[in-house]
Amino acid sequence: MIKMTQAFQKVAAIRGMNDVLPGPSARWEQFEEIVRGWLRGYGYRNVRTPVLEHTRLFTRGIGEVTDIVEKEMYTFTDALNGESLTMRPEMTAGIVRASIEHNMLYDRPQRVYSIGPVFRHERPQRGRYRQFHQIDVEALGFAGPDVDAELIVMLARLWKLLGLKDVRLELNSLGQPAERAAHRAALIEHLEKHRDILDEDGQRRLYTNPLRVLDTKNPAMQEMANSAPRLFDFLGEESRAHFDGVCQRLTDAGIEYSLNPRLVRGLDYYNLTVFEWVTDRLGSQGTVCGGGRYDGLVELLGGKHAPAVGFAIGMERLLDLWEQSVQLDAPAECEVYVVHQGEEAQRLAARVGEDLRDAGLSVVVHAGSAGFKSQFKRADASGAKVAVILGADEVASQTASVKYLRADAQGDAAQQQVPLKDLAAVLNNKG
Repeated sequence: MIKMTQAFQKVAAIRGMNDVLPGPSARWEQFEEIVRGWLRGYGYRNVRTPVLEHTRLFTRGIGEVTDIVEKEMYTFTDALNGESLTMRPEMTAGIVRASIEHNMLYDRPQRVYSIGPVFRHERPQRGRYRQFHQIDVEALGFAGPDVDAELIVMLARLWKLLGLKDVRLELNSLGQPAERAAHRAALIEHLEKHRDILDEDGQRRLYTNPLRVLDTKNPAMQEMANSAPRLFDFLGEESRAHFDGVCQRLTDAGIEYSLNPRLVRGLDYYNLTVFEWVTDRLGSQGTVCGGGRYDGLVELLGGKHAPAVGFAIGMERLLDLWEQSVQLDAPAECEVYVVHQGEEAQRLAARVGEDLRDAGLSVVVHAGSAGFKSQFKRADASGAKVAVILGADEVASQTASVKYLRADAQGDAAQQQVPLKDLAAVLNNKG
């Protein structure tokens, strides 16, 4: 026998990758239930793509000169075959890859969504971690401003469902590639005149991704950014008509918005409409949801040209806002808690528990043996509405004692004796 001489060094979670324990996880489930119902209401269907994809999917799809690709991706070489693989930093590229691979747009456009973890090696901050979760919604194959507007109206409905009041909408249009090219030339000229105040990121992006230079948080560069040529002023007739169509429909729906000419989003694939919903309640990182149109991405990734528009929501941030806005009670662990005394009662309790579950009730049967006092303490802590009590007398008479633990479940808290054959019916009627 090998003697273990060295104590095992305890392992903690990786920084920025958090455990969600049963209490908070129950709130996540409540939240996801609202979200899935909301998405069903607009005809969106679930799609699940792998967490791991080929690195070139993201360098091509997101853009090589973006923060995500340059600094934030978890990328490694697969030791088995030498392939470069990346844990997804966002979901859109994977969903578009899946739509091409499975020919999803062959006969009709698709409304799809995905919920799950994404990974970015960035500085952890409030509501944003290295592993965080996104709700990703994509309308694939739709070209008109009506769908852009529908997505934004959808989001306004979600804020209402969650009781959020101080989330505001910012809009911009990035136009089409030719318009962006004309603006890019003018922007580079502007940035060259102010080269002396550009920070390291600004210098590096001057010729590779000048639009992102404007998205700076550096106070010393704000005046320069504010005075830069606006992409909006370079838009042609079609692009303006598309944007006007979005705005008109938002006005029809009673949704307020502000035009933010510096809103470019951090991914290269956007064109025409881009938008963000922002709040002041989450510190400096106030974006709750961002999205826009990306008509060129399907073709860029090897598919036939197809228009598309979508958005992503950071779940942790939205949960944080929701918990700030609404008083949330901790969900109960079960509806019924079964307490018992003696071996025969314990065995009966297991059978009673199964019968009650057959009747659609959620049930915890106390594990092991303990005094009634400690079992009732545990029953109360579980949040159960009712305790079912089984002892020697109940075993002999094939009855159960029923005690209501919450005043709202039963007006009086009186204990009653119920034949086992009637127990499920009684609990379903009164619970």
